[in-house]
Amino acid sequence: MTTAALPIFPAAVAGAHTARPRWERPALAGLLIATAALLLWDLGASGYANSFYSAAVQAGSESWKAFFFGSSDAGNSITVDKPPAALWPMMLSVRLFGLGSWQILVPQALMGVATTGVLYASVRRQFGPGAALLSGAAFALTPVAALMFRFNNPDALLTLLLTVTVYCLLRALEGAHTRWLVWAGVAVGFAFLTKTLQAFVILPPLAVLYAVCAPTGLRRRLGQLLLAGAAMVVAGGWWVAVVELWPASSRPYIGGSQNNSFLELTLGYNGLGRINGNETGSVGGGGAGGPGGAGGGGRWGESGIDRLFSGNIGGQISWLLPAALVLLVAGLVITWRARRATDSVDGMARAAFLAWGGSLLITAVVFSYMQGIFHEYYTVALAPFVAALIGMGVAVLWEERGSATAAVTLSGTLALTAIWSYVLLGRATGYLPWLRWAVLVGGLLAAVALPFAGRAGRRMLQATAGLGVAAALAGPFAYCMTTVSTGHTGSIVTAGPAVAGGRGGPGGMMAGPGGAGGFGEMRQGGPGGGQQPGGTPPQGAVAPGQGQGGMPGADGRGAERPGGFPGGMTGGGPGGAGAGGAGGLLNGARVGAEAKAALTADSDAYTWAAAAIGAQNAASYQLASGVPVMPIGGFNGSDPSPTLEQFKEYVRDGKIHWFIGQGGSGAAAGTGEDGGRRGGGGPAGPGGGTSTEIENWVKATFKESTVGGATFYDLTAPTS
Repeated sequence: MTTAALPIFPAAVAGAHTARPRWERPALAGLLIATAALLLWDLGASGYANSFYSAAVQAGSESWKAFFFGSSDAGNSITVDKPPAALWPMMLSVRLFGLGSWQILVPQALMGVATTGVLYASVRRQFGPGAALLSGAAFALTPVAALMFRFNNPDALLTLLLTVTVYCLLRALEGAHTRWLVWAGVAVGFAFLTKTLQAFVILPPLAVLYAVCAPTGLRRRLGQLLLAGAAMVVAGGWWVAVVELWPASSRPYIGGSQNNSFLELTLGYNGLGRINGNETGSVGGGGAGGPGGAGGGGRWGESGIDRLFSGNIGGQISWLLPAALVLLVAGLVITWRARRATDSVDGMARAAFLAWGGSLLITAVVFSYMQGIFHEYYTVALAPFVAALIGMGVAVLWEERGSATAAVTLSGTLALTAIWSYVLLGRATGYLPWLRWAVLVGGLLAAVALPFAGRAGRRMLQATAGLGVAAALAGPFAYCMTTVSTGHTGSIVTAGPAVAGGRGGPGGMMAGPGGAGGFGEMRQGGPGGGQQPGGTPPQGAVAPGQGQGGMPGADGRGAERPGGFPGGMTGGGPGGAGAGGAGGLLNGARVGAEAKAALTADSDAYTWAAAAIGAQNAASYQLASGVPVMPIGGFNGSDPSPTLEQFKEYVRDGKIHWFIGQGGSGAAAGTGEDGGRRGGGGPAGPGGGTSTEIENWVKATFKESTVGGATFYDLTAPTS
């Protein structure tokens, strides 16, 4: 490849020490400011977002013990089902600035800006500022990124750390620098403390790349990898060691496990169980024989090579994914003539394609074929890999555009992107119909004109390229604008407008008008869940038990629930959340003033003001009242915590005031479609049985009353 200055990609593939053009710093500042504006716009609309994690943030802001362990409540009864690293920045923010939606979500948004910056810095070193700007813009305008960096799930920090890992590895490859490779190991270690084994998915291609391509002797390469591995173990293992050595009797139960073990949680529910579907304690995971059809996936969607392109998932991540795959191949072909070592410009360019491309491919394969729990928003981990390949691939093809093969490949990639955007935009009925045609026509015109535009002069070439970039990014930009103008709450969230027939999870199971016709017309909120600070339901949340158009049993975005999915899991439909009633496993309850007053009265006299089955239910009451509420059975209501005997002991010792039952307005008892209890009663299994035992004992032993539409049992007032 040449290193001549280019009209759009100046000094592309010219290495790290190229002089910066005068426009670069203002352009970079504009990119970061625009990313921040996108992620911070109307951020408070999501209220407490995923109340499961917001409750843990609230608990950690009041108790350092809850901070360290990631407890769901300040009484430290049980942890969330992930390690706590993703919670720590939010906990510190709330400790400094108080509890509120912005205080919880701003750290997530800043992580999105940081990821854009790290991605820019990485691509710029080998491919120049033009390619880096394109990569940064492609990342910021990925719909699932616009969603998850405005939400409080662990995926935001995970994506940032994975991006940092690739950046550090490429810096290490430039001169076999041990320091940078160690920093890569540290990043992976903290990624493990964010979302356990998902952090290790990209390790195989990155480790092989360094072992083969680092410009030093084999013995030193292997020694450096061992040192980086040790740094990874220390960075990710110190917390695990403390938890495993800490006496179980004086720490919270490890949520998501069946034996109160973080190692079991890591290898089971959050590890191999996600791959093979054997997730003990899960409500809806399924193996290959599940109802997901041939190939498996169970209730979490049919797995297969097309999973990332199908249904809702396609609109989250796949806008530029076909182009990224084509550009990966093209970039490797162009740079393959480079030497094995990375001590040359072409060698580092090829290494960058292998690093970002290898990370993309292995993550995509895992997501495509995993049989266990899979949600659309997991795909945010792919966003930096896709975006990097877009910027790098366009840069090398643009530089080689004098070749007919390169010119045709670039034009064909643009045409493919325009056609795929047309398909994705058509999946949301009635959504900006003019845009899909504009994208198709504009993209195809630019694709046809691009090989010949240079003959008409530099300005015509730039205009044609600009039209192509605009056509490629218009679809994801529209989805991003819909996403940021929409409040998202609950456990399962998706970006963009409603898309019927989604695969890969129990479908965007939230409420809110689906099929928005414009950028600002859709508001999502889990039925009864994800309250605004102060207990106010999110704007636009539909009535409990009612999906789009008032159709019971719909998911609230116009798509039916997958057959056989527990009706009470969403909080909608019979057994859903009423005003002050119990919510479901995936969304919380609406808490009225009367219930809040009951919880806060004499709350200082109790370790837990109340107990409720399922962490989302408990979280809603905890966030509304500001006092600890014990989540019986953890997130799914299926963890054996506490046991019936432990719960009886807590009651005898006067540590719990209320038990919040499953009945109440809009929360009738009953069974779901698969025979499981509605509204958080828990599935069959170790924890489900424990939760049911506790509930039955409470009903038979204590007085029942209706408080704000919910059924409360006063654990200080037995019936006899």
